[in-house]
Amino acid sequence: MALEHLFQGSALNAVDAKGRVSVPAFLRSVIERRGDARTIVLAKHEVFPALSAYDPAYAALKYAKLERLAEKEETAASSELDYARRALMAFGATEEVPYDSSGRILLPPMMRRKGGLEDLALFIGAGETFQIWNPRHFLDDPNVPEDMKDIARFRLEERGVAQ
Repeated sequence: MALEHLFQGSALNAVDAKGRVSVPAFLRSVIERRGDARTIVLAKHEVFPALSAYDPAYAALKYAKLERLAEKEETAASSELDYARRALMAFGATEEVPYDSSGRILLPPMMRRKGGLEDLALFIGAGETFQIWNPRHFLDDPNVPEDMKDIARFRLEERGVAQ
């Protein structure tokens, strides 16, 4: 995947009472370079208490990765069950949301709950995907590197939000 097709950077945006949030332009531009859809797929992140987000075209790549992983694990007794679980999470626990001309999406209530999102959304580029975090959860998560927490603190400070 070409560098211009990777999600990079970070931003902090407000989530309004109805669950609307603007997806940063630097992330939308990657989505638009990858395909024609002005749509984002949201899923519960596999590891973190956050959402994973990507463009609809990435779903095919995600499926191919899942298939390659299944082939590697075929000898394991639990491989079929593991594959079924991964496929359920990868494709059943997702929601596609369109964004408008200003880049706003409406966070579906289930996704908002799964991501623990409240009044702020921290967007973090993660290469093939990007993550959407509650910045307070990001700062509290022991698995998040300290350098990344510094970025979140900076974004909060930039918006005048007390930590």
